[in-house]
Amino acid sequence: MSEVPAAGAHGGDGERVARALGIPLGAILDLSQSLNPVAPDPRPIVAAHLDALGRYPDPSDATAVLATAMSISPDRVLLTNGGAEAITLVTALVGGRVREPEFALHPRSGGPLWRSNPHSPSGLLADEAEEATVWDEAFFPLATGRWTRGDNESIVVGSLTKVLACPGLRLGYVLADPDTLSRLRRRQSHWSVNGLAAAALEDLLAGVNIAAHCEQIRLWREQLRGVLSSHGLRVRPSDANWVLVERGGLREQLAPLGIVVRDCASFGWPNVTRIAVPDSRGIDRLDSALETLGARDWDADETR
Repeated sequence: MSEVPAAGAHGGDGERVARALGIPLGAILDLSQSLNPVAPDPRPIVAAHLDALGRYPDPSDATAVLATAMSISPDRVLLTNGGAEAITLVTALVGGRVREPEFALHPRSGGPLWRSNPHSPSGLLADEAEEATVWDEAFFPLATGRWTRGDNESIVVGSLTKVLACPGLRLGYVLADPDTLSRLRRRQSHWSVNGLAAAALEDLLAGVNIAAHCEQIRLWREQLRGVLSSHGLRVRPSDANWVLVERGGLREQLAPLGIVVRDCASFGWPNVTRIAVPDSRGIDRLDSALETLGARDWDADETR
C-alpha cells in the first residue's frame, strides 16, 4: 500500500494525498482545509467573468464592494493576493511577535503583538476586552456572523478565500487607517490582486449571508462533535469552523478512506488532530469512515 505523505504546514493536503494513494482527487473529502461549508459553488460565478482575463486588473470597484459589505469606509480597505500577502505586507511594515501556539505565517521577530481570532489552532474567540496590535480575522466572520470585531486602533488582516471557499482564487485584505494603508500600498506589487478575482468579487459576495452561514456552521459543528464523541474521541470546545480531537494518527488512518484531516504537529501538538466542519453529507461520510476503522473500540485515554 502506498504511504500517506507527510502533512504540510498549513493543511490543504488533499491533492498530494490523492496523488500518493492513487485516489481520484474528486473522491477526496479534504477536511484539512477549513473553508466555509455553506458557501455557494464559486466556479459558475467566476466563469461568468472570464473576460477579465483580457485586461489588467483594477481592484477599485472590488474594494468598494467589500467595504460596503463590511460597512466600513473604502479608504480603510486594501485588497491583497490572499491573506498570505496581507500578512507579508503588514509584517514588513511593523514586524511582530506572537504567543505560541499561533498561525505559522505570523511574524516572530519581535515587536507588536499579533493574534488570530478565533485563535488558530484552538478555535476559541478572544474575549472582547482582549487587545492586539494586529488581529488576524481570517475565520472571524464564520465564527461570529460579523465581518470584523471593529478594532479601529488595530490593524486587521483577513482572508476572503475562507468565507468564499475558493483558496485558489487568492483574495485577502487589510483593514487599517488610511495612512497605514497608504504605506502598505507602496509596498504592494503592481496588479497584485488578479483581475478575475476582482471582477467576480461582487457576485461572489452576493451569495454570502454571514450571519446565516455562521449559524449553519454552528449546527454542523455540534453534529460533528456528536459523531466524533460517539466514536470515543475527545473533542475540545471550539467557536470556529473546525474542531480539535485529542487523538494523533487520525490523518494516516483516514487518508486511505479518502478523508484528509490535519494533524497539529506544526503547532507543537503531535497528539491532536484538527478537523474542518463539513456539510451534513461530509459528516455522514466521516461517521462511516470512523465506523470502518472501528473507532468505537479506541481507548480515549490514549489520546492524552
